Amino acid sequence: MTIEWRYTVEQELGVLSVSGYLGPDAVRRFEGAVGWAVGRGTGPVVVDLTGLRAWSAEGQLAITEAARRLAAAGRSLELAAIPADGSLVPDGDGPPIPVHADLAGALAAHSARHGKPPKGRHEWRTTGWSSGDESGE
Repeated sequence: MTIEWRYTVEQELGVLSVSGYLGPDAVRRFEGAVGWAVGRGTGPVVVDLTGLRAWSAEGQLAITEAARRLAAAGRSLELAAIPADGSLVPDGDGPPIPVHADLAGALAAHSARHGKPPKGRHEWRTTGWSSGDESGE
């Protein structure tokens, strides 16, 4: 089993929504999605895990590596709705990874920081991602 992903940019905020199982077989696909995020935005990236069923130790490591990759590009990574069956335990030598209870909370936190909700939207996704708007916005 693998993941599907959708990356949405609204002004300076990127949202990478991931569904499925982030296990060893899906890590490369996740790294590719992070590559899209690095190449198509300039602000923070919220990884929305609402649709993620579970993740493995390799999947959690991929999240911490994504935080490092974004930090190297001058950007930050945040998580929304981590799976209940696992907790992210960064190794301590990487950038901090803020965790929000859900995507709405993450978006609200950014609106509060910047004083207004983001406008203008661009979206990229895997072919398996539903074409309906399921982002919770």
